[in-house]
Amino acid sequence: MKHLFLFLGVSLFTAKGYACEKCGNYNNDDFQIKKVTVKHSSEIAATIWEITVKGTAGKTTPTPAGQLNGAPVLGYVFPTTLKPADVGFGNTEGIVALALTSHPDFDDTPLWDENADRNYGNDGIIWHPHWVVLTEDKRVEGGLAVKEFDPKDTTVVMPPTNPGMPMYMDSPGFQVITMGNTIRVVVPDYRMNNKTDFSYDGVAAYMQVNTGGDGGHGSGDKPRLGVYKVYSVASGNLSLPYQVK
Repeated sequence: MKHLFLFLGVSLFTAKGYACEKCGNYNNDDFQIKKVTVKHSSEIAATIWEITVKGTAGKTTPTPAGQLNGAPVLGYVFPTTLKPADVGFGNTEGIVALALTSHPDFDDTPLWDENADRNYGNDGIIWHPHWVVLTEDKRVEGGLAVKEFDPKDTTVVMPPTNPGMPMYMDSPGFQVITMGNTIRVVVPDYRMNNKTDFSYDGVAAYMQVNTGGDGGHGSGDKPRLGVYKVYSVASGNLSLPYQVK
């Protein structure tokens, strides 16, 4: 795990020789992080996660690609020291992160109707949360991707709220609020094994979907969901120095 955190901090700032045509379209103050906090409230038995930016949090959303392959995903991401089992996954290696995302080309929260129009399949652009497990992946500029698995592997354990994709990703349905320069999400204690003593950081990033290849596991040269560009990091070096207050 320490190796992964070290790689994460280094790779995000040293990746070279890649091209990302869409990445520059979103490099603005809405993704320049000024502050990140996670506060615990015993009154509501939940943690409140917040990222504050220079611009307007959540105002910028991706321009649709018109298809799933190559679909852009923007995210405000909290890498943590939580374990995968704390948030409902089985025991696996990787970095557990809470990602607040927007992606207009697809909806991966089939249990939730974020825009309250009684259509559960049309609100991917609305900012919503995912638990993900990130692992090293040198095929993409950011050096990281959501961890994939063989859908035929019966030993893989996923939370019941997962969207059915062959990746360590969950769609937990937590409330996400954008207000001025802050985006926040409220996570009940029992939804993360009552853990309140973890470390974390804040990242604003551009990700992209790739659906080529056999079995939907990426095209071989790209992961199914990889990190292509990091716009800002709260700590400056991704050392996960922050503790829950």
